Amino acid sequence: MKRSDDRPRPVPALPTLEPIRLVDPDGTRVPDPDHSAPGHDTLLAMLRAMVIGRRFDRQASALTRQGRLAVYPSSHGQEACQVGGVLALADDDWLFPTYRDCVALVTRGVDPLGVLTLLRGDWHHGYDPHRHRCAPQCTPLATNASHAVGLTYAARRRGEDTAALVLMGDGATSEGDAHEAYNFAAVWNAPVVFLIQNNHWAISVPVHKQSAAPTLAHKAIGYGIRGHHVDGNDAAAVHSVVARALAEARAGGGPAIIEAQTYRLDPHTNSDAPQRYRDDAEVESWRRRDPVSRLEALLRAEGVVDDTAMERIGADAERLAAAVRDGLSGEDRLDPAELFAHVYAEPTELLKRERGALLDEIREG
Repeated sequence: MKRSDDRPRPVPALPTLEPIRLVDPDGTRVPDPDHSAPGHDTLLAMLRAMVIGRRFDRQASALTRQGRLAVYPSSHGQEACQVGGVLALADDDWLFPTYRDCVALVTRGVDPLGVLTLLRGDWHHGYDPHRHRCAPQCTPLATNASHAVGLTYAARRRGEDTAALVLMGDGATSEGDAHEAYNFAAVWNAPVVFLIQNNHWAISVPVHKQSAAPTLAHKAIGYGIRGHHVDGNDAAAVHSVVARALAEARAGGGPAIIEAQTYRLDPHTNSDAPQRYRDDAEVESWRRRDPVSRLEALLRAEGVVDDTAMERIGADAERLAAAVRDGLSGEDRLDPAELFAHVYAEPTELLKRERGALLDEIREG
């Protein structure tokens, strides 16, 4: 990858103030001069993934209340962002998720039990990043953004046709790591798409206390990259905008920032009390914009699904939920020595001594 020269670049167009939308909340198609919804096969795949993802999310939340998980950050209401974004990725692309993006990982094909391993607190990480081309889930805000830029920068230098999708929340855009990543990606023309899931609350901090920009997508202009503003509860629009941005990035068009307007219906995590900082009317107004029922209404109206098809999808979702319950129902058998595994490719002498000291202490009772 060649470093950009000092010649002025064309100024990207400003994002639209109104989010791009291809399907209304009632399931009606919306014409757009620049974007078109994917075909029925892709729309059906997204509906199936969202139904299964939501059932997985509900099951994980229940297991947390039962004490089977240490913590769980629900993404209920944000399924269109995660599914629409992930299904726009090519096989060779990489996904860089956050702690709230479990549904995205399940959609990418990661074993659901592996996804939940981190949230049980019993292993460093629950899946093989290289096999699935999914980076480890990121708990510190925005640190995954720079990792994605570095990976795609290296891939481009090796001549690989690889792009990356970074998932991040509105709160992450207030972190210095995000701005460093945006700037690094812009200067080096890295093929990265930053998908901001603006769920309106960074724990208890509303968006208007984080940014005075017209939209978070407008921040892209300051870095000289493309910015897009999309309805994050419209899976068709998310998929269309992300797919185009990834294709442009792979073709040398550089990075993009996409803000997806969505909403976190559940608490920040199981330990949160959202009634202390937001009112029920706001939550209910967003509940009426449900991304799953929106896409289902469209596909029912166009004859793609019916009751029988939805029952089959629901049965698949129940089977996955049952597998998660069964997988987490046994007694934990943890080996304390595993704490020291995979920390370094070659264990240091200090690490070896610490491991030995722990095992001696355990043996001595």
